Amino acid sequence: MRLASFAAASALMLTLAACNESTPAAPAVDPAASAAATEAAVAEALAKRDAEAVALHADAGPAVYFVNLRDGMTVPQSFRVVFGAYGIGVAPALVDKPNTGHHHLLIDTELSAEEMQYAIPNDAQHMHFGGGQTEVVLQLGPGQHTLQLAFGDMNHELHKPAHIMSQKITVTVQ
Repeated sequence: MRLASFAAASALMLTLAACNESTPAAPAVDPAASAAATEAAVAEALAKRDAEAVALHADAGPAVYFVNLRDGMTVPQSFRVVFGAYGIGVAPALVDKPNTGHHHLLIDTELSAEEMQYAIPNDAQHMHFGGGQTEVVLQLGPGQHTLQLAFGDMNHELHKPAHIMSQKITVTVQ
């Protein structure tokens, strides 16, 4: 028993001695160098963001586009669609203010040349956002669907002389 107590006491002393050994400290971080590295990383991230924005909107517009959707995406049956516009302002229908209009969402359809001359229809395939809304939650059945934005003036007609429409995209609903 004495031998066991001696062995246990020896093991405890060795453990305590090992705990008291100090490991070499990490080199001190230079605050100025750390701040400079952070500033460079932030500048690089902002430059990348700005470059992507310029690439997305290479022309001055006016134009409309899907903010959160890309052609070929797979989405759930209920999904959010965010509309973007640049080079033109968004305003509710019947607001007579130059260079403004509102969004229309075309679902599984397109406007014929004749339809482009008149007010955009208002039905399940031609959604109007005359309140100036810039997003909607859609619920579509499974399969492929096409989506396109058309930008209407105060009377729900396409802007003239240049019609403002997004590219048509296809999404696959799960």
